[in-house]
Amino acid sequence: MSHDLFEAAKAAMAKAYAPYSKFPVGAALRTEDGRIFTGANVEVASYPEGWCAETTALGHYIMAGGGRITEIAVIAERTAKCSPCGGCRQRLAEFCRPETRLYLCDNAGVVETVTMGEMLPYAFQGDMLK
Repeated sequence: MSHDLFEAAKAAMAKAYAPYSKFPVGAALRTEDGRIFTGANVEVASYPEGWCAETTALGHYIMAGGGRITEIAVIAERTAKCSPCGGCRQRLAEFCRPETRLYLCDNAGVVETVTMGEMLPYAFQGDMLK
């Protein structure tokens, strides 16, 4: 199942708008019902005010009604095993469980699989704010 998520992230990366950093990134999320949501990073002239690929994918996911995220794939054109930045780790943790699989990819496929709990073991949880 991870290879099709990798392919979706790679296709999203091809749509990145990264004229300033020249660092295109793609992300893909899969929900438990099999839907896939993709995103690419988008930069603006007020660099670094843009948004990450994971944030774009989460926006599509929320607008489509959400659901339980079971897998995530991230790929960057110039870096193998590019992981989500700290902010995106927290954004993803909002909608994932610690056991959600995160695939770190290079241009050929999945290089390493980790869990969201391993990537952000002390994520803030919404129930802490209630």
